[in-house]
This record gives sequence, structure tokens and C-alpha cells, in this order.
Amino acid sequence: MEKKTIMLACAAGMSTSLLVSKMQKAAEEQGVDAEIFAVAAAEAPDYAEKQHIDVVLLGPQVRFMEADFKKKMEPKGIPVGVIPMADYGMMNGAKVLDFANQLMEG
Repeated sequence: MEKKTIMLACAAGMSTSLLVSKMQKAAEEQGVDAEIFAVAAAEAPDYAEKQHIDVVLLGPQVRFMEADFKKKMEPKGIPVGVIPMADYGMMNGAKVLDFANQLMEG
């Protein structure tokens, strides 16, 4: 399976860093080759310009930016979704990874 690049975007890129490590652990356990990283929402469009991204996940605290992100990312073929609040709050890396995979599969 090819490597997937999953970008999480939140207010400052800080609160999602714990979730990133939980998602990486879940990916390893599932045998999924994935690069997962978090950035501040303001920096996310720059990252998408500079490198290949397979999916963008927004933290619940930046849900209001979803339409703007979709407008920027979807023409590039990059799906965008808001991480479900319960999974984010519980830092459920496996469920968020599943959510990312669902978005990538369309």
C-alpha cells in the first residue's frame, strides 16, 4: 500500500500533536504506511502547495474554516473533513485514522 500523507490543522497546531502520535501508533498497529503531521490552520494551505497531501483533517475548534478549506483543497483533489468532536476529545487515534481513510476512499 502506498504511503498516505495526512495533515491535521487546528488553531495553533499544538493541541493536535498528541492526536498525531496516537494516529501514528494506530497506523503502525494496522500496518498502514502514513505520514501524519499537524500544523496551524493558517499555515495549512502553504503546506498543501509545497508537498503532496492525501487528506486534510480540521480540528473541531476550526470547524468554521471547513468551507474555505474545501474551496482551496478540493480542486487539488484533497478531501477535507472535520474531526468528530468525541474522537478528538478522547484522542482516539484509531477512529480518526479510520475517518481519514474514509475521506480518502471517497
